Parts: sequence; structure tokens; C-alpha cells
Amino acid sequence: MTETASRILVCDDEATITDFVGYALKKEGYNADIVQSGEDAIALAQQNDYDLFILDIMLPGMDGYELCRRIRTTTSAPVLFLSARDTELDKVVGLEIGGDDYLSKPFGVRELIARVRALLRRGSGQVGGAHNVVTVSGITLDEDAHTASGDKGEIDLTPREFELLASLMKNASKVVSREDLLRDAWGWEYLTETKTVDTHIKRLRDKISAAGYDPTLVETVRGYGYRFKA
Repeated sequence: MTETASRILVCDDEATITDFVGYALKKEGYNADIVQSGEDAIALAQQNDYDLFILDIMLPGMDGYELCRRIRTTTSAPVLFLSARDTELDKVVGLEIGGDDYLSKPFGVRELIARVRALLRRGSGQVGGAHNVVTVSGITLDEDAHTASGDKGEIDLTPREFELLASLMKNASKVVSREDLLRDAWGWEYLTETKTVDTHIKRLRDKISAAGYDPTLVETVRGYGYRFKA
């Protein structure tokens, strides 16, 4: 599926936001489905395959965090949170439950589309440059194809989990600090709360184990960060 043909589900209870976001996405050539409740979003997510979810956090009934948790049980597609709240804690919570990016209201159309494009490229493996393949300890990571696999098959990773694994594998046998992992996987220099890295590393290990590989390949180096064993 090409980037401009990507299907996106937008969930926000503010009509002004859904009108704005829906119009901006469709103008760029994306297929956008719009709903105003978490329950409706779940129903559509069960019927269709989406390439990206854009979720408001402050939804009536089921909030955006719970909606993300439920979506994450069935798909690894990127999740972009929208919120009028712009605190570091809100961002950390969103990332820890499986979100991939966070956009604070109000926002402009160019920033929205830039975030959408970046997440879709990461989710589909559409990246430029040379063909980047790294093989360590029986796992091959292909950055262009955006896959991680070995003799037991592919490891199903979210875009953020893939970025974490890529950072660790490209620095195999070296310790990578939590701060460096934040920069590599999220591109966020300013986020000081690094515990979200630990949460995502746990999920990454679970995914590695579920695919039949050794989760201890990702080692914890206490007080500093993580290392991928070579």
C-alpha cells in the first residue's frame, strides 16, 4: 500500500477537530474514517485494517489511553495521540501504553501531515538511503523493509519497538543509555522521564520471546541502559 493510499482511523469527540483533521488527510490523498467515541473506533478497527490511528486522549466514556490498549491487542499500526494537555506526564503515559507519537492541541495542518507521513513511513518501512541490514545472534534487522526476522520467522513489532531494536542491534555488545534510546527511537531530546524506555523494552522482549527467540538477548545494564548480546 502506498503512503497516499493509506487508511487512517481518526477518533475525536470535537467536531471542529475531526472536520479539520479529516479534511487535511483527505486533501493529502489518505483514506480517513472518522468516529467520535472509543466504542465506535473499536468496532471499525475490528472490521478494517488501518495503517495509522489518530486518537484524542480526552474521549467520553472510553478514553484514548484505554482505546490504545485495546487496539494494541490486535494491531501494531502506529498510534498518534492528540491532546489539549501538554505535560511530560501525559506524553510518558501515552508512550508507555503503546503510542508512537503525541501532538498537542492546537496544531497546524503542516505539523499534522508531517507527523502522519513520518509514522506511516516507519510503519511501512518506506525509508530512503542505502539498504541497511544488520544480523546479530540469529536475528536479521532490515531497516528498509522494516522487518526483524530469523530462522523462526518474523518478529511482530510496533514502529517504536522496531526503532528500539534497531538502535540496540546496530550497537551490539555496546551499552546504550536510556537517554540515547529515547533520542534514537522517539527523536525526543527534551523528554527527561526515561522509564518509558523500560516499559517498551519489556514489550520488545515479550515480542522476541513470542516469536521463539531468546528474550535475554536484550540485557539490562543496571543504572545505565541496555545492551544487545552478540
